[in-house]
Amino acid sequence: MYRNSPEDLLHIQQYLSANCFGDFITRDGLDIQMREMVTLSFLIAMGGTESQIKGHIAGNVKVGNDRQKIINLITHLIPYVGYPRTLNAINCLNETVPAK
Repeated sequence: MYRNSPEDLLHIQQYLSANCFGDFITRDGLDIQMREMVTLSFLIAMGGTESQIKGHIAGNVKVGNDRQKIINLITHLIPYVGYPRTLNAINCLNETVPAK
């Protein structure tokens, strides 16, 4: 993200890295797979976060949570966040990790 950031906005990327990834991802208590699932859940619930959803879908896959596990998560969220947000998450999943 640093590479794609304009120089005048680079400080935002630095704050994001230090706060989210330095302060929180490095904490004990949850393993990295669970952390990515929880983060993805909240992004889906918030709505309007499709870019971040795609990034965290890729992050989930990178840490070992496969497409089916993400589908299971999205399915579980339906009664809590509604169909529009879960359908948006499915679109993000299909763009990020296409079905085989």
